[in-house]
Amino acid sequence: MRHLHTALWGVLPYLSLVVLVAGTAWRYRYDRFGFTTRSSQLHESRLLRVAGPLFHYGLLFVIAGHAAGLLVPESLTGRLRISEELYHTNALLAGGTAGLATLAGLALLLYRRLRTPAVRAATSRGDRVVYPLLITVVLAGLTATASGATAASTYDYRLGVSVWFRSLFALDPDVTAMAGAPLVYRLHALLAMALFALWPFTRLVHAFTAPLGYLVRPYVVYRSRGRGEVPAGRAAR
Repeated sequence: MRHLHTALWGVLPYLSLVVLVAGTAWRYRYDRFGFTTRSSQLHESRLLRVAGPLFHYGLLFVIAGHAAGLLVPESLTGRLRISEELYHTNALLAGGTAGLATLAGLALLLYRRLRTPAVRAATSRGDRVVYPLLITVVLAGLTATASGATAASTYDYRLGVSVWFRSLFALDPDVTAMAGAPLVYRLHALLAMALFALWPFTRLVHAFTAPLGYLVRPYVVYRSRGRGEVPAGRAAR
């Protein structure tokens, strides 16, 4: 059992990271034009206008919540005089709301894909794997959040899962910290690692192509050629 824990919590995280980085580099090298969501907005946009923002914004808040929960040690919040009750209440409300929004958006996207023939026909094998995996990851995360908020819970993930996660960056994995976590936390972590390993080979890779450069690109100057046209020096994005 000790060797299994070492493989799962001491080796597998680094393997999934290597596959994520190497797979993304390979995809960019040989399939640069495949870094896309394969947008299907032309086939159906009514549901997409609701499901898309619900899923993406919900996921952004979920990622932010994970970063705060896993990277910020309990000693720091203690020095900031944030009580454990306030911290866990905020984690339940904010994390639970973000998780439910992500799950609702994902469910609507899946429903749209199944009910719209043109969108369903464009579904790849990667989509058939990543959608169920995403749903399972979110459900496991919501279950972990809810279980940690119950009065009967005696497990504090900040003293277990978070310690293990931060130890990975020190290249000295605290396998015991993760091995002693409840099953739902371990399942959530394993599913997340599987998702990261599959990430470069699915439509999820488009997340690395967010047009952040648009925010800092220079203005384009239009010069007038005559009356009624754009005045000289008028700048636009």
